[in-house]
Amino acid sequence: MKRVVLFLISAFVVLGSFTVNAQQDFLTEVYTREHIRNKQPVPYAYVREADVVWAKDIYRIVDLRQKQNLPLYYPLRPIGDRMSLISLLLHGIDNEGVRAFSTTDVRNEFIVQMTKDDIDEAFDAGVDTLKVPDVNTGQMIESIIESERKVEEVQQIMVKEKWFFDRNHSVMKVQIVGLCPIRVYAQRDDQNMPTDVILKKKTFWVYFPEIRPILANHEIFNRNNDAQRISFDDYFWQRRFDSYIVAESNVYDNRTINSYTLGIDSQLEAERIKQNLFETEHDLWEY
Repeated sequence: MKRVVLFLISAFVVLGSFTVNAQQDFLTEVYTREHIRNKQPVPYAYVREADVVWAKDIYRIVDLRQKQNLPLYYPLRPIGDRMSLISLLLHGIDNEGVRAFSTTDVRNEFIVQMTKDDIDEAFDAGVDTLKVPDVNTGQMIESIIESERKVEEVQQIMVKEKWFFDRNHSVMKVQIVGLCPIRVYAQRDDQNMPTDVILKKKTFWVYFPEIRPILANHEIFNRNNDAQRISFDDYFWQRRFDSYIVAESNVYDNRTINSYTLGIDSQLEAERIKQNLFETEHDLWEY
């Protein structure tokens, strides 16, 4: 009996070692990626209120369809450990305890917290009743379809950031405060068919300092070198994204540029705000 037990134990050990060796033989990398996985976000420097001599809230749009921003948009669905920015944010909300806040507050101060059901509603996820043609009669019948979150429709990200001049270090600084994914999709008619009318919808806000640990532990795709990828946090910290200004803090309830000007005038107004940031920093120096 003891010999039979020893034989079975030996057989399990051999099979287990064979399985481990088989798994090791199919490694797709020549080394183990540990840098990004164990990385911590760079902490913010302490800033005293007395050292901030000037500050301004700036809102900008990151268009994910721009070539420079494509690493934030793809992949549309996770491929292994690779995720898009919106997939990573939703993963953090569903699994990592990241809080999402409603966009109904015009001040965008992260007051009203959203539930997962609210987020599903923002992405039109859940059970839908659609009219589809019957394969036998050709008549339209109602069919119940469970739809997933339409993450591929998130084509823009609104960024709220704080620009301020630190007198202690004599430098203009900027810190991102929050991110808001924006859905860009076609309006549907009564038959649930897409029309030519394009709608934009803010989904939720996330507090950027709260999501930095998650962003720091996930790498972003580098189109030039697979061995030198950076994290999402580095991407925002180093400001590698392309964007344009849509609003600044103002007395008119933080109104956006397109609420008082349109077309080329909106672009000129955005350039004026951008130039004002540059001139404000420039004028604080003496030569």
